[in-house]
Amino acid sequence: MKIREMSLLADARADLLCYPVATAAATYALTSDCRVDHVAISCRSWLSRNRLSLPWLDRVRLGQLALQIAQRDVRGVGIALKQADVQGLFTGDMKLNPASTVVQRMLQVCRHALEDHRVAWGWQ
Repeated sequence: MKIREMSLLADARADLLCYPVATAAATYALTSDCRVDHVAISCRSWLSRNRLSLPWLDRVRLGQLALQIAQRDVRGVGIALKQADVQGLFTGDMKLNPASTVVQRMLQVCRHALEDHRVAWGWQ
């Protein structure tokens, strides 16, 4: 199993960021709590599933950004996630559900957030 460095895969960054955002938003909808450990686990799971790696500092930055987006930006763009919506965020094998309009909107928020942070983080 070959692990690829993710630094050159800009499109994958939005998908990666969206996964812990969705996980944190789902956790909040279900428990009224955003947990840092869920964000870290979901980031590692996504990277492993996609056979990608990301330097630890970039993972920390993405995790912090994911929590910020889940706690503030998702509601700011009018995404009100309810308990009943949680199951629709993910497929049966726990990938993001691309057919979900909520996931599509979260991906847009994540793309914009990454574009805002791209230069500060030294990403192309």
